[in-house]
Amino acid sequence: MNQLVLGNLVHRPLRSIISAFAVAIEVVMILSITAVMLGMVSGSRAQNSGIGMDLLVRPGASGALMTGNAASASVKVADVLRTIPHVQVAAPGNVKLTIGSSVENIFGIDFASFNALRPFVFVAGGPFQGPYDVIIDDFQAATGPHYQVGDHIKILGREFRISGIFEHGKGARKFIPLETMDEMDGTPGKASAFYLRTDDAATPEEKSAIQSAVRKAILSTDGMQQYDVETLEEFLAGLTPDHLPGFKIALNVIIGIAVIIGFLVIFQSMYTAVMERTREIGILKSMGASRFAIVSVVLRETGLLAIVGTVLGVAATFLLSHILHSKFPTMAFAVTGQWVINAVLIAMVGALIGALYPALKAARKDPIDALSYE
Repeated sequence: MNQLVLGNLVHRPLRSIISAFAVAIEVVMILSITAVMLGMVSGSRAQNSGIGMDLLVRPGASGALMTGNAASASVKVADVLRTIPHVQVAAPGNVKLTIGSSVENIFGIDFASFNALRPFVFVAGGPFQGPYDVIIDDFQAATGPHYQVGDHIKILGREFRISGIFEHGKGARKFIPLETMDEMDGTPGKASAFYLRTDDAATPEEKSAIQSAVRKAILSTDGMQQYDVETLEEFLAGLTPDHLPGFKIALNVIIGIAVIIGFLVIFQSMYTAVMERTREIGILKSMGASRFAIVSVVLRETGLLAIVGTVLGVAATFLLSHILHSKFPTMAFAVTGQWVINAVLIAMVGALIGALYPALKAARKDPIDALSYE
């Protein structure tokens, strides 16, 4: 029976190749889209965890992700925050979400205070020397023309000179002076967030107690009752698929489209194969093959095509990941083991379901009618 299955696939090589590639494309679609979406989330978590902050203070409940909303709090709030007990550093910032060749956050910062959270580690150059200077991380520097200190780069429609290149993991890939960001944003003297570093503590419990005391003090300060105060852990917890509006919906829609494509191609392929092998099925049934045996032949063929397709799809996805990381170091593309398993299972189940009706149709054929079929 296995020889018959293999013979049927080899006898129709073009159809077999197309079917296997359809399953491969389905797997690549699922893995690549999830890799991009999950990569953006995990990349954002990794970047923000390296800022060096313990608490994030924002005017109002602005959600887990920093959007491109204009800054609304006075930078002088940082001076107030610095007076609160246990606060060592308060750094104002204006974060701007940009959507161009990629989706990224541009940080406008007061360099001295932001650097005090956790110092930048420069691999070339140094801090801003002028209002239209920018510092970029080493990943950003490795993209495109391979930027060097002194080169110019366009940000938010303006030309900036690269004054320094630092090691990645500081919250963003591009930083410009806060005053310049405010000027471009039309919000002079404003900030969208304040990053706080609190006193060191010997134990996590002591650290939590310090952060709770600082939070309470901030919310009891006149004019700051409506501010949103989050610990780093709370902020990072919000940067997960479960907490992002529409993330799962978008993911399920994309997976659904991929499954439909794979299902239809397998269905059409196996349905046509059954119609073309009507006489062959009649011979098998006249020789005593049961309905189960006929269904088994069709499903085995489909299973073999699905296995080949999933292997090709997973291999192609990892090849794509390698190419993207080589060509675009800043692009977040996270292929996870869990989603590899999910994609394989989805593709296999979808292919077998697509072949089920053709298999049952083949099993129901009357042997006399099948043998007389021309």
